[in-house]
Order: sequence, then C-alpha cells, then structure tokens
Amino acid sequence: MISVVAMTGASGSMYGVRLLQELEGEKHLVMSETAKQVLPAETDIQPETVYSMASHVHEDSDMFSPIASGSFRFDVMFIAPCTESTVAKIANGIADTLITRAAAVCIKEGRKLILLVRETPKSAIMLENELKLARLGVVIMDANPGFYPRPRSVDDVIDIVVGRCLDQVGIDRRIYNRWG
Repeated sequence: MISVVAMTGASGSMYGVRLLQELEGEKHLVMSETAKQVLPAETDIQPETVYSMASHVHEDSDMFSPIASGSFRFDVMFIAPCTESTVAKIANGIADTLITRAAAVCIKEGRKLILLVRETPKSAIMLENELKLARLGVVIMDANPGFYPRPRSVDDVIDIVVGRCLDQVGIDRRIYNRWG
C-alpha cells in the first residue's frame, strides 16, 4: 500500500505520528510549517524523528512533488491532524499547498481521503464544509475516542482513534479493543 500522511497545525500531532508507526508499505509524509512547530510543543518529538518514519518526505511548498499529480498512484491520504482551515480549502477547491493539492488529487481521482479533524466546537461554516466533502466521498473523522475499550492512558486514547482511521482502509492492526 502507498499512503500519504499529511500533518497540519491542529493540536493532535500524535495522531499523525501514530499513523506513520502503524502503516505498512510506502509512506509519503508532508508536514505544514505550523505542524512542525506544534509537534515539539505537544510532544518530546522533533520533526526529524517523524521524517525517519516515512519512506519519502515532501515539503508543503513543493508543488512539483510526485504526490501533487494525478498520474502518481497512491492508495490513501490521511490528513491527521487536520485543521478546519485545511478542510475549508479542500472543500472550496483551494489547492495552494502540497497538502491541499494532494487532497484535491484524491478527490478528482476517486481515491480514499481521510481527514482526522481536531477542532471543536464547530461553526456552521465548518460543518457545511465537512458536509460538502462528505458528499464527495471524503471520510470526515473527528478525533473522538470511544471509551468502551477502557483507555488507561493518552496512548490508549490515541490508539482508539488511529485504529478507527486504519479501519477505514481495511487495516486491522489490533491496536484497540473492539466493541463486543
């Protein structure tokens, strides 16, 4: 599987890190400039450590990156965490960064696009943007953990959310306990 993992500047950078740890196959990483600042503010991890988890690292400003083209084949794109600003750009066809361009490629090519949205509360504008994308087949996932697996740590909460993201593409890594 060829995956693209993009990280934007929303809180929740560990979701993107955990996805990179759990995904197998070829992994392309794009981090926005704000994501590079949020990561060390929230964790003890530096961007260089996250880069080492990916097969390929692309700068968000690099519009000549292979993932910016519909002719480059990849299976799924995760934006985790995903800001509502990024959601708004994608919903309105603004592809001014590599992250938003690669997302536009997913939509136009009919590829799986999963947005792990991290902002709350949501305004009517945010909800309308998400609805617009959901109607196009984009998977909108809020970073909402279930508590039936009885998480005991922040890592357990992260695993529940990341596990649900992986479920969307048929990857069962058994990183959380399912209901029942």
